[in-house]
Amino acid sequence: MHLRLNGLVFAVLTVLVAILGAWSGEPDLQRLWLLPLALLLLGLSYERFTVNRAKAGLTIDAPEQGLLGRAMPLQLLFHHALGRSVDIQVAPAAPEAIEIDTAIRLVSVPPGEAAALEVHATPRRLGQHEWPEMQARIAGPLGLAWWSQRLAGRYSCKVMPEMLRDAGGRMSSISGGLRPAHFNLGAGAEILQLREYRAGDPQNAIDWKATARRGRLISRDYTEDQHLDIVIAIDAGRTSALRAGELDRFGHYVNLAARFAEHAVANDDRVGVMLFADQPLATLAPGRGIGAVLRIRHMLAAATPKLAESNPLNAALRIRTLVRHRSLVVILTEVDDATVAGQLASAARLLLPKHLPLIAGISSPEAEAMRDAPAHTWLDPYESLAAQEYSSRLERNVRALRALGAPALVTRPEHMERAVFDAYAEFRKRRRV
Repeated sequence: MHLRLNGLVFAVLTVLVAILGAWSGEPDLQRLWLLPLALLLLGLSYERFTVNRAKAGLTIDAPEQGLLGRAMPLQLLFHHALGRSVDIQVAPAAPEAIEIDTAIRLVSVPPGEAAALEVHATPRRLGQHEWPEMQARIAGPLGLAWWSQRLAGRYSCKVMPEMLRDAGGRMSSISGGLRPAHFNLGAGAEILQLREYRAGDPQNAIDWKATARRGRLISRDYTEDQHLDIVIAIDAGRTSALRAGELDRFGHYVNLAARFAEHAVANDDRVGVMLFADQPLATLAPGRGIGAVLRIRHMLAAATPKLAESNPLNAALRIRTLVRHRSLVVILTEVDDATVAGQLASAARLLLPKHLPLIAGISSPEAEAMRDAPAHTWLDPYESLAAQEYSSRLERNVRALRALGAPALVTRPEHMERAVFDAYAEFRKRRRV
């Protein structure tokens, strides 16, 4: 309970009357302070009874699934059982893995209907998250006090990896069944053959005239279509839990992997995923079509970083048994870690020349800003030198990997997706895989 203006007035009045009574020396005046105190206690009792009878409640209206790193709207619906309007102060709350504006809001809830308060929440980690109770204060009808209550919304949200946002590679929502958007089947201009439709064939590979003649789905094969096998290896070790911009590094890796899988499947390539830390944690063999995208997204949605040092060499050994012929291996890991860098070089040697490893890492925006910032205090030059050493180590590691024949890139989190997509397009164009 917290006193409001009317309650404070009664409390101050009680104290003043008690002081005046004590100074007067009159026995009757000395007991006069009991009157405003009794009125205050009586009013508070009535307010408490009314607030209990209000049965204030909260319902959260929001989608059952959220996308990692993308803000989603939440409607907080407040209701009560009284025949008059009720003022409610609420401090919005969310699970630890979801960011939300926690500023206290005041909502006036009319009788017989709900009052809506819209807030935006941004998921920062994957998984299923139960919404906690929210701390609220309900105004008493006499204006004497705010009465504290905890309101349970009974809402659960499953956070999934991101989806493509560009129109060229977008698929419809998962809930409605993924369907490939319009995409290019390859560079070939001639049809090699007609064959029976296979699950996962893109929609515009179907020969509709032949389908109509034969009464069943018939697909076309082109003379120069490329059908690549791709394995995306995601570092889920200890350092992947470090924050990089709006998400931790593992969140950036997962979002990139999910979108890249969707993009590659739209090109009729086969895509698989592997999570690794000190050992391989989970593996999906390369698959084609909608089913492969769904399996990848569901596996990634259940993934979390592990408190173990990453070992890309063990991941490369597992990849060699997973794919038997030449494949594109996209390794999303830390290139700046001195220990991992040596293992990355060994992993690249193990994969080359049979496979083409593309190694992608995230640079630190904070370190880049610190490297170029002017000095204002005695500590700034040392911080700048440390940031310069960090950047130099990144460049050395990237050059060493490229010298082995393994394409490598390190970019800021917001540029990583574009860099990987461009590299993939260049590999297809030059037919390096």
